[in-house]
Amino acid sequence: MQLMKLMQRIKHAWHILRRLSGDDAYEQYLKHHADFHAASVDAPAVLSRKEFFKYWQESKWEGIKRCC
Repeated sequence: MQLMKLMQRIKHAWHILRRLSGDDAYEQYLKHHADFHAASVDAPAVLSRKEFFKYWQESKWEGIKRCC
């Protein structure tokens, strides 16, 4: 019983760590695409993992990222 609770806590902590670090970004993208775009006729095609991370990094780092 104690071992199961410990495993659940570790799994939950791992889930939080992945979310905070952005490691689960592709899975979140796929879920979003399935929930909101799959039913649409003119939905954009699903990006591959490589395409998604390239787009994600470009949008994160392109442009000026300072106040002055």
